[in-house]
Amino acid sequence: MTERGSDLQGGAEADSLDLRYRRVTEMFAALASPVRAAIIDLLSVKGHTVSAIVEALGISQPLASQHLRTLRMAGLVEVERDGRTSVYRLADEHVAHIFLDALQHSRGTRG
Repeated sequence: MTERGSDLQGGAEADSLDLRYRRVTEMFAALASPVRAAIIDLLSVKGHTVSAIVEALGISQPLASQHLRTLRMAGLVEVERDGRTSVYRLADEHVAHIFLDALQHSRGTRG
């Protein structure tokens, strides 16, 4: 185990680690679904309505809404309401960078 890995032990230290890394692990947990990953991929290009997401991914509206709620709660996606229309967008450009970098990495060669 590396020195850095050996720091990940102990009661109070573990609590401190939990606080320091909670947000980042929640973000990755929110991305740990193929449907949510596909939604992030769509939104990395431009904002979409729920109807457009449903059509692009071939999923039901309730399923799309459920996944969008998870992404919003994780702070990855935000919604802009204009009358009766809601357009979902990535919360900021960093979300796109994180996702697209991970996607490119996952498509790389594996040894």
